[in-house]
Amino acid sequence: MPVPGPTLRLLPLAVAALLLSAECHAQWRVTPRIDLRETYSDNLGLRSDADARGGFISEASPTVVVSANGPRLTLNAEAGWRMYAYSNDDTNDLRNSERRYNATARAMVVDQLFFVDAAASSSRQAVSAFGPVSSNNYSSANNTDIRTWRISPYLQHRFGSTADLNMRYTRDSVNGGTGGYGNSLANTSSIDLSSGRAFTTLGGSLSYYRQDLKDEYSGESSSESATAGLRWSVIRRLSLTANVGYDKYEYPVLNERTQGRSWSGGFIWTPSTRTKVQASFGRRYFGKTGMLAASYRTQRTVWSLDYNDAITTSRQQFLLPAAVDTAAMLDSLFAADFPDPVQRQQAIQAYMAATGLPPTLLDSINYLSNRYIRVRRLQGTALLRGARSNLTFTVFRDQRNALSTQQSDSTLLLGQLATLNDDTRQRGASANFDYRLSTRSNAYVNLSASHIESLSTNLTNNISETHLGMSHRFDARAQGSLEFRHTRGNASLYGAGDYHENAIAASFSVVY
Repeated sequence: MPVPGPTLRLLPLAVAALLLSAECHAQWRVTPRIDLRETYSDNLGLRSDADARGGFISEASPTVVVSANGPRLTLNAEAGWRMYAYSNDDTNDLRNSERRYNATARAMVVDQLFFVDAAASSSRQAVSAFGPVSSNNYSSANNTDIRTWRISPYLQHRFGSTADLNMRYTRDSVNGGTGGYGNSLANTSSIDLSSGRAFTTLGGSLSYYRQDLKDEYSGESSSESATAGLRWSVIRRLSLTANVGYDKYEYPVLNERTQGRSWSGGFIWTPSTRTKVQASFGRRYFGKTGMLAASYRTQRTVWSLDYNDAITTSRQQFLLPAAVDTAAMLDSLFAADFPDPVQRQQAIQAYMAATGLPPTLLDSINYLSNRYIRVRRLQGTALLRGARSNLTFTVFRDQRNALSTQQSDSTLLLGQLATLNDDTRQRGASANFDYRLSTRSNAYVNLSASHIESLSTNLTNNISETHLGMSHRFDARAQGSLEFRHTRGNASLYGAGDYHENAIAASFSVVY
């Protein structure tokens, strides 16, 4: 289902015309913000302890947040520019400035038929899982900027209560930001046909997916799959599922299968509106596989456990990250106090800023690679909300096996480390605790630790971070915080030893 190039290039013009039309009626909100921060660090460049140099970092970050919510348009965008000044400017691996943006939009072009999704982002990503990985903003050690964009027109049509049809085309790009990670462009087509509301006891689905990928270093590759599924409602809240299909991948590989039949069987159990368990077990061309998605929530807690086994790439995870979105996890906890979705999102963002919570909860490191990989990830998350305190806990285990040949990563890794990313295993845990001192003040502690190992080279990296902080809201627009941070990990994958960083930061934010 390819979309001709000229047609695709006209889509942004069509969406722009829609936004200017009188029928759009979206509620627009523009929120400028300025963040000022002064930090002292005893290891600015995250060097080994013997080479560590300390100094002060002055940071200014103007940011603008734009949102729109209407019957035809939903938009959420944030863009910021960070500028740094250093008292010790002879230290390497420091940034002078950086730009960050993230935007998602959905437009309904034709009522209940034709839609367009779009997204763009610029984010910092680790080059390797075996070098320094830190949450500080100013160090450029072992990280690079990844820029992505995606546009996806699609058709949705409901054949009464009989069937639902979804036809989607996606064109996306990932810019590597470093010489060893290739720029890539992909075209993806998918068709999904599923039974409608009329099939309450026995339902089915048909789906087809194809992606053609052009990568600067690994060349052209493709992935294709076709699946047929059945769902049988045994009782009111329990359904059995079965799927059969065929997968076909084309990428550089030696003496391994890249295609074959697939099958799976499982169940969906929803004993209440607060509990859902979905699981399946089966086989694909690469071996046994399965999935699990379980969630449970009460008035003050949210619990989840997920397992996934998939063939993917680093670029695909940059475009559709698998990390747990913190705001999404908090949404159900705040629903009772803030029924309005817009007010609830504003309250969640204010809470995250006051308690030092990251945008995504702890997850495995998505290091740069131009290869196809098999990723098996198990992750559990718990959120507990008390009268004056809250606790967030995350634990994960991740194993990655490279499937395509090493040559496409030769520019990323030195010759003696060519097998570094063949097979890697990561596991980690994090805990975030906050306590409300008053209606305007919070104290918080954030702890995280990860262990990464290369099964083919026996290299390891132990990363840990501790954040202790207090925040105070002066009025509806101004907020300040004071935070101590301790981090540690490998200074370099080339045997440079461990690094330790102790830092203290004071920040002040004003929303206009």
